[in-house]
Amino acid sequence: MDMGNGSEAGTSGGEPSAIDYDVFLSFRGPDTRQAFTDCLYHRMLEANIRVFLDEEELHVGEEIADELPAAIQKSKIYIPIFSKGYASSAWCLRELAHMVECKKSKPSEKEIMPIFYDVKPLDVKLKSQRYVSALEEHEEKYGCKTRQKWEDALKSVGRIKGWKLKKQGYARILKHSINFCFGLSLIICPNLDEFSFKLFEIE
Repeated sequence: MDMGNGSEAGTSGGEPSAIDYDVFLSFRGPDTRQAFTDCLYHRMLEANIRVFLDEEELHVGEEIADELPAAIQKSKIYIPIFSKGYASSAWCLRELAHMVECKKSKPSEKEIMPIFYDVKPLDVKLKSQRYVSALEEHEEKYGCKTRQKWEDALKSVGRIKGWKLKKQGYARILKHSINFCFGLSLIICPNLDEFSFKLFEIE
């Protein structure tokens, strides 16, 4: 999502660790903030999963964005929620590109699991025109080099098998994503327990 004030869930005081968050949610606020993303965020909190949620709507200046790269680097699982307007946000694309860079630098320590909210994987892989026009507009402002970097990030993540909301629906994707994050986070999140996991078992 666009960079802004972040909501840090499940964190505690003390010295910062290499992994401060189990999950970093990337989304475009106007598209999903009040519906799916809010549901996913709170279900993760119920499972004691540490989530970084960026408050896109509160963004007022680019200097605030400095915390975002650190939050991405200190997260284990990245969940970009691709909506129709995702690529129109330069902040979302910056986040996505940084996620891809972190995954490449530490492939065994990071995971990217996309959710295709109201778009298809082929849209994210730029095999349709849905995101292309937004990238063309970004190129006018940020240049062709930045556009290419964002295109590469989109295509890379678009090739990852993720969750398709239209096919699976809210409830099943919530369960799948919680279980996936729980499984990867056991080793770094001692507060997660068997009871929390069973709450979200897929039938």
